[in-house]
Amino acid sequence: MNEQAQDREMSTESQVRSQLKKKMRNQRIKRVVTWVLVIALLVAGFQIYSFYKSNGYFPWAEAKAPVSAIKETEVKVYESSFTTTIDLSGFVEPYDIQNVILRSTGTVTDVFVKEGDSVKKGDVLIAIDNTNQLYEVASLESEIEKAKLSGSIRDLELLQLRLKSATNRLDYTQAYANFDGVIASVNVSEGDYFDAGSSAMTLIDRSKLKATVEIDEIDMQHIKIGQTAALLFDSYTGGSLIGEVTYIPMIGKYTNQGIGVMEVEITIGNPPASIAPGYTFEGTIVSDGETVLTLLPQNALTVSRGGVTTVTKKLSGGTTQSVIVTVKYLGEGISQLLTGDLKVGDTLIVRRTDTNASAFAAMTSGGSKKPPTGGVMGRF
Repeated sequence: MNEQAQDREMSTESQVRSQLKKKMRNQRIKRVVTWVLVIALLVAGFQIYSFYKSNGYFPWAEAKAPVSAIKETEVKVYESSFTTTIDLSGFVEPYDIQNVILRSTGTVTDVFVKEGDSVKKGDVLIAIDNTNQLYEVASLESEIEKAKLSGSIRDLELLQLRLKSATNRLDYTQAYANFDGVIASVNVSEGDYFDAGSSAMTLIDRSKLKATVEIDEIDMQHIKIGQTAALLFDSYTGGSLIGEVTYIPMIGKYTNQGIGVMEVEITIGNPPASIAPGYTFEGTIVSDGETVLTLLPQNALTVSRGGVTTVTKKLSGGTTQSVIVTVKYLGEGISQLLTGDLKVGDTLIVRRTDTNASAFAAMTSGGSKKPPTGGVMGRF
């Protein structure tokens, strides 16, 4: 019995070992198959990627239509006329200003005007004590009378020169209005001690106002003496006031922004009372007449690597000619013709990529794997 039991136990153990070996063998086969599949997928993926990178499409897809299809269109050289409008801004000041001073020192005896008074040219505005000056003039006049009776001609000449100098010093004790105007301010009162050269009052001419405006050097070609400007003031609701260009300097100036400007003077005649010196305005100057420009579309231009700009001009026989031009870009796809053998009405050829034509070519190519070959229509 023991031998039979031992035989059965050995047989069972042998079966278990056999099944275990079979299971391990199956697992090794599965791992090998899995690795083979992974490697095959990687190789296939790499080949598909290489094909797409070289050809631009997958092997199972149709070839892409060429994207270099070029379409020709025709445009015309044309002209346009316009007027130039120059924007202005600034403030107004009196047409003339007199800073009233006395050229003599002394006590103020008379102030003949007050702020707001209107005066005429030559009116006496202020006076200081002139006792010493009057005495000097009277004494010299007496000496001259005596010299006429008994003195020499040379003595008489010297006395007359001294009298002229004394008369001037007497005149310096008073200040006069240099023009018709209005007293804007008074800085002294009677009894004040006045130093020669100090400001006593300010006289202004408000019959006209003036403004100095900066105009860009590019716009100065449209500015001339006598031209009119429309000026708008916040303090005046009656519309724009008309000013006139009255002065253009001989020398311009260079601003901090690197722009050359001219300080042009504009004068307003008979301004309304509501416009006071110091008030600000905005306005415009419109150039006289119209400027006519020869224009062409910007997309008709071709610029070479050397910086030469050309257009393709269509000739009467249907042939084309490359024309060198210089232009100025004005914006919105339009350029001004500066130089070049072109005239208004000439036809220019514009070559551009036509995406619609490419799509049509893709639909009619029959799925060919190779793009069609042919000559190049144009080079840019």
